[in-house]
Amino acid sequence: MAARLEALAAPGGICVSRTVHDQVRDKLDFSFDDLGEQSVKNIARPIGVHRVNIASAGHSAHAKSSASVSHHETASSPAIVVLPFSNMSGDPEQEYFADGIVEEIITSLSHMRWLSVIARNSSFVYKGKNVDVKQVGRDLSVRYVLEGSVRKSANRVRITGQLIDVTTGGHLWADRF
Repeated sequence: MAARLEALAAPGGICVSRTVHDQVRDKLDFSFDDLGEQSVKNIARPIGVHRVNIASAGHSAHAKSSASVSHHETASSPAIVVLPFSNMSGDPEQEYFADGIVEEIITSLSHMRWLSVIARNSSFVYKGKNVDVKQVGRDLSVRYVLEGSVRKSANRVRITGQLIDVTTGGHLWADRF
């Protein structure tokens, strides 16, 4: 289970199960963000997940909520997450292809040293879910979200992508290929 929780954590972050949270919440000097129930690979039922908010150590819960700033927002490099692309082809076998496109984009973006890119394992917890990009930004401490879709019909492929600023919810860029 620890490996599955590690995959849900943002880079440099820590996620714990609800059981661990309940055991330590009053014994440690940091707060936790409830991420709700998460389905993870090879675990039969969804598990309650909490993100450890180490930045809140030494601060009251009120001070934390009124002055919360994510690590990535204060870092010198902007942070982005590439969400799993939607398979619009109607062919379930194309999921593999759509996932491969996302993996290629993540890999390419990771070569830009000035850009902090969230790992595939963290972004793929949103696969198949309708998400609020502002909430994704808060959950993963990123400012930018890249989302899109893949359509394959016969020997043609159309890939669309939209870059969204999570602070406004507005599109910064969109294109199709």
